[in-house]
Amino acid sequence: MLIIQVRVKVKENSIDDFVTATLENAKNSIYEPGIIRFDFMQDRSDKHAFLLTEIYIDEQAPLEHKKTNHYIKWRKRVADMMAEPRQSEKYNEIYPTSLEKWKVQNGK
Repeated sequence: MLIIQVRVKVKENSIDDFVTATLENAKNSIYEPGIIRFDFMQDRSDKHAFLLTEIYIDEQAPLEHKKTNHYIKWRKRVADMMAEPRQSEKYNEIYPTSLEKWKVQNGK
């Protein structure tokens, strides 16, 4: 499992367009075979700040994600909306694992 958190600060006049573009990317991304989750959040105290939490099955999956038409379209569309460069952090899953969550949710 690979978890990537991407922090984004968006320009004041670009918030609505950023949300629209990112929703389109997220809604397409969750159908990729290598993506387990693709969460898109907005900071409650700073409407310019957003967080993407992407959970991939392995190290190759984000590379495949970056080749998709919806990601390429998103990257080009939001490039000028950024108030500062995106920041990303990579994490390993510890607990609960995705398999353990599935077992709990399905009574196994």
